[in-house]
Amino acid sequence: MRFKIRNFNINKQAKRQTSDCMKVVILAGGIGRRLRPLTFSIPKPLLPVGEKPILEIILSKLKSQGFEDIVLAVGYRSELIKTYFDDGSKFGVSIKYVKEKEPMGTAGPLGLVNERFDINGPIILMNGDILTKLNFNKMVDFHVENGADITVGFKKHEQKSPFGVINLDGNVIRGVKEKPKFVFNASAGIYVLSPSVLESIPIGTPYQMPDLIKDALSGGKKVLGYKINEYWIGVEHMGNFEEALNEMEKWK
Repeated sequence: MRFKIRNFNINKQAKRQTSDCMKVVILAGGIGRRLRPLTFSIPKPLLPVGEKPILEIILSKLKSQGFEDIVLAVGYRSELIKTYFDDGSKFGVSIKYVKEKEPMGTAGPLGLVNERFDINGPIILMNGDILTKLNFNKMVDFHVENGADITVGFKKHEQKSPFGVINLDGNVIRGVKEKPKFVFNASAGIYVLSPSVLESIPIGTPYQMPDLIKDALSGGKKVLGYKINEYWIGVEHMGNFEEALNEMEKWK
């Protein structure tokens, strides 16, 4: 019995070491137009949600789960981000930077990352405006255990129509629903990608994640979805920002 417990601890430690050496690429170069005037002077990742900037909250969450090798893809007002986070040591992580000379989309910066760093295993890619309680380790385990090339995190999203919706057959009304709810799977802006996918990303060219996924599918790659059941919000506009402020009060 003692031998089994000791062996379990060794395996658990090995998994933690694997998390520690995984790179997490955070997209932090956006202008944040939908959050103006807040983002006129500072980039969106530095917007304070409660007592800390969004990006600091993200880094704290990643570090708590053993992910400490961080690459920030920066652009707009990058000097402010670099000044605040520096090499990451005061936050208990290691931070490197790649800089976009012009906006390169949600997948384009990965070309710079693959060119500069030696990528030997899966990486996490996420937007720099996300607050979530996601267990990143479980998502990575899902990716590896299922032999995926790309794993896309998604949330079940429900949207209620403000109008009555009619069902038409030509000009004939077959039915009507008063303010129905539509449920769909929304991409959560969090991905796990294998090295083979990164090799196909062009360097210095704008490239979006939907295009990367389409190209991967057409190339016979295995692309899977991972349902995020934990709390998640993308801070994209003022309504999201106000919700995030309220949520941070609960996290305290």
